[in-house]
Amino acid sequence: MGILNFIKGELIEIIDWTDDSRDTLSFRWPDNDQEIKNGAQLIVRESQVAQFLYLGQFGDTFGPGKHTLVTDNIPVLTTLKGWKYGLNSPFKADVYYVNTRLFTGNKWGTSNPVMMRDNDFGIVRARAFGTYDFRVVEPKLFLKEVAGSDHHFRLDEFADTMRSRIVSLFSEALAQAKIPVLDVASRYSEVGEALLPLINTALTAKYGLEMTSFILENVSVPPEVEAAIDKRSSMAAVGNLNDYVKFQMAQGMEKGGGGAGGFAAEMAVGMSMAQQMMQQGALTSQTNPGAQASNTAAAPSMPDLLTPTDVAKALSVTEADVLASLEAGDLKGKKIGSAWRIPRAALEEFLKH
Repeated sequence: MGILNFIKGELIEIIDWTDDSRDTLSFRWPDNDQEIKNGAQLIVRESQVAQFLYLGQFGDTFGPGKHTLVTDNIPVLTTLKGWKYGLNSPFKADVYYVNTRLFTGNKWGTSNPVMMRDNDFGIVRARAFGTYDFRVVEPKLFLKEVAGSDHHFRLDEFADTMRSRIVSLFSEALAQAKIPVLDVASRYSEVGEALLPLINTALTAKYGLEMTSFILENVSVPPEVEAAIDKRSSMAAVGNLNDYVKFQMAQGMEKGGGGAGGFAAEMAVGMSMAQQMMQQGALTSQTNPGAQASNTAAAPSMPDLLTPTDVAKALSVTEADVLASLEAGDLKGKKIGSAWRIPRAALEEFLKH
């Protein structure tokens, strides 16, 4: 009886594993160098898969349930071992349990900027991070490409192993989708859903994994690109430039502001108003020649030589502004002693530019 009990103790009759860690992806069942008894019971719980390996080759895969290990139930292992008459004796094999449940809330992020080709900004460097949920769908491929021969492969090891691979798949999918940077930065959920099928195609084929959700939480671009986006937004907010300049002029007059900026705004508005008056006068002369003749008779014609006061009245600006423009050379004139005279043709040329 002593020898029979010793032999019985050297054989494995029940193979069972309960995961109480909540972060285990794969676990090699400890056989303590024992052999598996013919007819042993294999118990696989829900969200588990048991994968047999024999001499480094994948054998049979068992899903949830209670399985009796006999020849009929493990044909692949029988073929690998080459038993002529089936499993009539104890056998040695490695048993890996793979957790197939959904692992949620896993973080990902780009350690270095991702180069993107954008229609609006050209080549752009972008950083991104977010979360994803995944599960194992191909146990053999997962053990081969990700977990390897690790006896207890945990989630933290998976994160270190897969982070760069997931970022690479994200970059490839983003380039393939050709999503503009402005859309990526403003529609995170839609972009994540659009990228998910592209990422899963490569993820399942390479690593035996499937993502159920891929969430973008933030996408950032370099400061210079952000500045360009802000400028574009500002230009859109300004709208009609002519109305904006008039508004700035009115604000400056209300505050009594001066200086170069105030002078530039006042001159711009004055030029705009003068041009509009000239265009309206030309339109009136075309539509009503009699009115033009009446206006000409009623108002004296402008002399060929104008004083700064005349120009200031015509442009609705101060005489000091006109003198400053003459000194700068923007408005052409002739200085005689201390007085300026401006040819009418020079004023008309000034209004054109």
